[in-house]
Amino acid sequence: MTKNEIRSKYRALRKEMPPEAVEAQSLAIANQLLQLPVWDKTYYHLFLTIEEQKEVQTEFVLHLLAGKDKEVVIATSDFETHTMQHYLLTDNTKLVKNKYGIPEPVAGLEVPITKIDVVFVPLLGFDANGNRIGYGKGFYDRFLAECRPDTVKIGLSFFEAETTPLPHSPTDIGLDYCVTPQKTYTF
Repeated sequence: MTKNEIRSKYRALRKEMPPEAVEAQSLAIANQLLQLPVWDKTYYHLFLTIEEQKEVQTEFVLHLLAGKDKEVVIATSDFETHTMQHYLLTDNTKLVKNKYGIPEPVAGLEVPITKIDVVFVPLLGFDANGNRIGYGKGFYDRFLAECRPDTVKIGLSFFEAETTPLPHSPTDIGLDYCVTPQKTYTF
């Protein structure tokens, strides 16, 4: 399958999910995250859910991070350059949805990429080798390429790994883990 065919497959699978399944499976993913050896870190980059895309609801992950007193980093997206700016999420952070439905901070304290220890990565599909398929704009591949080599990359998926390797290019950045409601994959 091509990347676009894979994107279409997983968009269709998500579209079929009833809201209660999205919520229950998102909670199961957050519970699975507790088993990972990543909780000794400080700065955690979290994507905020695009509800219209039926993405994993990261509010459960946010509760975990808050409960563990971690620093949470969120991003704004520049759709001209396909890059992101990273900001500390605080009690005073005001969020506004951009034209693509992505909740973003209006302003805040910018966090250098080199400070980020763990990145929770949105995706549509992934394979058993840690390759992922995103939405196709390359935002996360550009961002992850700038992260420290020891930054932990964790994909979150409602679905299990593809059994055949996904197409990928040299600029695609692989995952260290991918967490689903039923299981955690380590790469």
